[in-house]
Amino acid sequence: MSEPSSTWERLTVAGDQLAAALKRLVREANVRRVVVKNAHGRTLLDVPITAGAVGFVLAPAWVTVGAIAALVGGLTLEVERVEGAGNP
Repeated sequence: MSEPSSTWERLTVAGDQLAAALKRLVREANVRRVVVKNAHGRTLLDVPITAGAVGFVLAPAWVTVGAIAALVGGLTLEVERVEGAGNP
């Protein structure tokens, strides 16, 4: 069996929209990883999304997300999606 291929998508969000955008992405079945970058391209948060462990693993990350959103204006979300996985 071959490993499923993946694609990357780039989204731009305002700092105050970060938490809502991440929550929406976490609910999608085909999202594997989310990378949050600032306007200068520096990685602020790199979160692998693992089915089944999302709530437990991401709990500490939500505190970080809140701090980032309070300090930063424009952010870029790079989203890795698995090809062929459907949305719930």
